Amino acid sequence: MSTIQLRTPIPGPKSKALSERRAKAVPRGLSHGTPIYVAKAEAAWLEDVDGNRYLDFAGGIGCLNVGHRQEAVVEAVKDQLERFLHTCVQVTPYESYVRLAERMNEVTPGKFAKKTIFVNSGAEAVENAVKIARAYTKRPGIIAFEDAFHGRTMMTLALTSKTHPYKAGFAPFPSEVYRVPFAYCYRCSYNLKYPSCDLYCAHHLEDTFKRVVANEEVAAVIAEPVLGEGGFIAPPPDYFKVLIDLCHKHGILFIADEVQSGFGRTGALFASERYGIEPDLLVTAKSLGGGLPLAAVTGRAEIMDAPSPGGLGGTFAGNPLSCAAALAVLDLFERENLLARANELGDRFQTRAREWQRRWSIVGDVRGLGGMQAIELVQSPESKTPATDETKKITQYCYEHGLITITAGSYSNVIRVLVPLVATDAQIDEGLGVLESALATVCDKKGAIAQLV
Repeated sequence: MSTIQLRTPIPGPKSKALSERRAKAVPRGLSHGTPIYVAKAEAAWLEDVDGNRYLDFAGGIGCLNVGHRQEAVVEAVKDQLERFLHTCVQVTPYESYVRLAERMNEVTPGKFAKKTIFVNSGAEAVENAVKIARAYTKRPGIIAFEDAFHGRTMMTLALTSKTHPYKAGFAPFPSEVYRVPFAYCYRCSYNLKYPSCDLYCAHHLEDTFKRVVANEEVAAVIAEPVLGEGGFIAPPPDYFKVLIDLCHKHGILFIADEVQSGFGRTGALFASERYGIEPDLLVTAKSLGGGLPLAAVTGRAEIMDAPSPGGLGGTFAGNPLSCAAALAVLDLFERENLLARANELGDRFQTRAREWQRRWSIVGDVRGLGGMQAIELVQSPESKTPATDETKKITQYCYEHGLITITAGSYSNVIRVLVPLVATDAQIDEGLGVLESALATVCDKKGAIAQLV
């Protein structure tokens, strides 16, 4: 039976009415990728207020790796509801916060003593990671990467690369942030090719210390192991080892931002494991809470202890409901085969997407790691000019035909897949079928010529 069931044109009348109310009540800065309003959700599907049912390939922007309303998560939250909602861990702490910190210290990469603090969002966690790194090293500088996304608060905007819509109009940003090119092999900043490049982009960090910022002034380098908003860019396997070796040579910490890549999305619990690295500080959020707001900074114990008592915290940080949900999420990854499932989903996507690439010249690149997959759309393989308008048309076609997708990339020309890992093979194939139809429709309208196989 098809998961997608459309009863009205999209958007339906009730969603249209809500959009009118929203326009009067909510500022335009809070944009949304579809014109539908959700009434309920389960596993890998959503139903809107008009009774239309969709497949969800966005997963709340990566927050629902274990699926919508996962039964174990719901039960854990219900159990916590029966006891208490909020006390503030900084006033009257509770066992679940400590137990979750212990679990995070166990499951994150690194065979060394660790400690963990919980906050509310990925951006808040990144802010705290920067504070901790500066407190420990007594240095101000932070090096981030082109095409990176770390959040929308002021410090994280300074770290984020993409200007519109994230940064435009909000300057000035905090200082002592420096940016270098990422290992974006499809659009190499140095016009080189891997592996003959010998990871020039990673080794170039030494040049940055000579020409941009002195190494003794740098507290940390922060990077997403797989870029999220930047376009699901997975660097070559040995990239981070070179980068981290250079960091440690100069007493610089490495912060892995695993807000989007964590909790099974790449086929390992953390993408850092796929690269064989042990970050000094690791930032998590999104799917950690199974649909509830929660984020964490986990790191080497001596580094985490650098801030003085009271230097870290927040009124709702480590909310007991979210801690209960996160413990259930970690239990699920221990019990279920979700990591293998992520790799299966990735293989399934790659098989279809490589065929699209042979069929249509608009599909310039197919990339990803595990269940974190994407296609980059271009005007032609030769020019690599971003097909931004066509990407918008494809995503619109998708939601009008029952598939929720989201874009990414500095040029907004990447379609990414963040489908819950509990989706069935039939649901994956159904969703990819809609995406394939969208590509066919847009390419036909554009008059694109199919590539030769």
